[in-house]
Amino acid sequence: MTTLTTTPLAPLLDRLFEEAAAATSPAVAELSAEERSRLVRSKTEYLDFYGRLKDLWLPVSRETGTLLYMLARGSDARMIVEFGTSFGISTLHLAAALRDNGGGRLITSEFEPSKVTRARRNLTAGGLIDMVEIREGDALQTLSVDLPETVDLLLLDGAKALYPEILSLVESRLRPGAFVVADNADLCPEYLERVRSTGSGYMSTPFGKDVELSMRLG
Repeated sequence: MTTLTTTPLAPLLDRLFEEAAAATSPAVAELSAEERSRLVRSKTEYLDFYGRLKDLWLPVSRETGTLLYMLARGSDARMIVEFGTSFGISTLHLAAALRDNGGGRLITSEFEPSKVTRARRNLTAGGLIDMVEIREGDALQTLSVDLPETVDLLLLDGAKALYPEILSLVESRLRPGAFVVADNADLCPEYLERVRSTGSGYMSTPFGKDVELSMRLG
C-alpha cells in the first residue's frame, strides 16, 4: 500500500482527473491553431498566454503521474523542484512519493493566483500540503533564489518555451543521477536539442508520446 493508492489521495486524484478532462476555456477556443502554436513557443508572451489558460488544468496524464511517483520513490528523492503547479495533480504525485520516502521538500512554482489557491486546496485535501512550498509568480524569478543545495528530481511542466531557461536555473543543483522530466517536450525543440546532444551532461530519451526523461550524469 502506498500514499498514492490509498485514501484520501487515490479518490481525490480520480475526481481531479475527471474535472480536468471536463474543463473548457472560451478564451482558448477563440484562438486559431496557428496563434496557439505561436504563443506556445513564445518566450515573451507566455504570461499572457497561460493567463488565458487559467480555466484549463493542463495536467500530466495518469501514466505520467505514476511515472513521476515511481521515479521519485525509486531514486529515494528528498528534494524536488517543479515548474508549473497548475491545479496540483503532478504535485500530488510527487509529494506522495516524498511522504512514502520518509519526508522531504517539494518546491513548485505557479504564476496564476487562482491556480495557486486551487492547488493549495487540493494538496490540503490530499494530506500533503506540509510537503510542498508553492512559490507564486514568474518561475524565472521564483526559482532563481533559495533552492536547496541538492535537487533529486526536476519536473518541467510550465510554459514550454522556458524549459531551457528553467533547466539552467536548477542545473547546478542537480545531483549525479537526478532525473529531469519534461512534459510536452516536443513543443520545445531547443530543449530537446540541449538534453540530447553529445556532451550535454545528460542521458535522455523520449518516454510515451510527449515526455522527455533525462538523467543528469556525473
